Amino acid sequence: MEVRVFPNARRPGVGVKPRRESQRPLLPQHARNCPVLEAGNALGFLIYPPLESHESFYIGYQGDGQYRFGYYVRPEGKDWQAIFSIGFVFPVGGTGKFREDVTFLPGAPEMSRELALHIAHSVVAHGDLGTPAGAVTLRGAWNFQTPPGWDTVYTPIFNAIERPVVPMMVVRVETDWYAHESEFRYVLQPGEGISVSHSMPIGQVLFVPREQVTLRECTESELEAVRRSQEEFAREKVSAEITTSYGLPYSPHYLRQSRSQSAATLLTPAASNTPEPARVGRNDPCPCGSGKKYKKCHGAAETRDAP
Repeated sequence: MEVRVFPNARRPGVGVKPRRESQRPLLPQHARNCPVLEAGNALGFLIYPPLESHESFYIGYQGDGQYRFGYYVRPEGKDWQAIFSIGFVFPVGGTGKFREDVTFLPGAPEMSRELALHIAHSVVAHGDLGTPAGAVTLRGAWNFQTPPGWDTVYTPIFNAIERPVVPMMVVRVETDWYAHESEFRYVLQPGEGISVSHSMPIGQVLFVPREQVTLRECTESELEAVRRSQEEFAREKVSAEITTSYGLPYSPHYLRQSRSQSAATLLTPAASNTPEPARVGRNDPCPCGSGKKYKKCHGAAETRDAP
C-alpha cells in the first residue's frame, strides 16, 4: 500500500520527514525484549513540526480563553533567544472580537507583525484554539494522501509514557479525497503548555482501511483450534526461554515466529496484488455473520439482478 506525502503549505520543505521508530526514548532496557510493545511503537509514523533545527516555540493555555505563544531561535554557537510572543485572546462570554497581540522582545531582529503571525499560524492552527476549552492544535510538517478506501488516523505518540502526559483528541480523516493538513489537537489545563522543537515529534499517524467490520462468535471447532494453538505456543515459549545478562528471563519465541511468518509471506508468489474473493454458494451461510443464507442476505441483490 502506497501513501503519498506533501509538505505543509505555509512552510514547504521545512521539518523532519515522517518516520517509524520501534524504540521510544526513556523506555526501560527490558522493553527491547517485548516485541509486541515495539510493534505498537512502530504501528504509525512519527510526525514532526514544520521547524528548522534552530527554531522552537511554546504554546500555553492561561485560562479564560487566553493563550500565549512564544517563538525562539538559537543562532549558531549561542543560546536560545526569545524573538516574539503572541497573546491569543478570545472574548469573554463569546461576545467581542478575537485578538492577536504581538509583542517583539528586546534584542530581537527587526520583523513585521505579519511575518510573526505567519510563523505562528504555520505551526499552530489558531482557528482551532479553544475548541474545546484549552485545546491547542499543532500542525505537522508533512501531510498524507491515501489510496482509495483508506483513512488517516492522527494519534498521540504510542508508549510515550513519561510524565506529564497531555491528553489528545484522536482524529480520523478520509484522506483519499480530502487533502487534510496534519493536525494534532492537545487539550491543556490552565497553566499548562507544550514546548516544541525541530527534532521533537508532535504525534503520529497510522492508516486504516475504510471497511465495515462484523463480529461473530467462534464455532466449537474454531474455538478448539484456538485453544490448541494457545497450548502449543505456551509450550514453545517455555522451551525457548533464556535469561539476559542482567537477570531478566524472557522468551524470543514470538519474535522468531513473527519473522518466520513474514518471510513466508514475502516468498509466497502472488498472481496479482488483489486477492481473489472467496466463492460463496447461494445456500451457504452469508459471510457477514447474520445467520441467514447468502441468497437471503447479501446475495439478494444478485438474485434480483440475474437475467
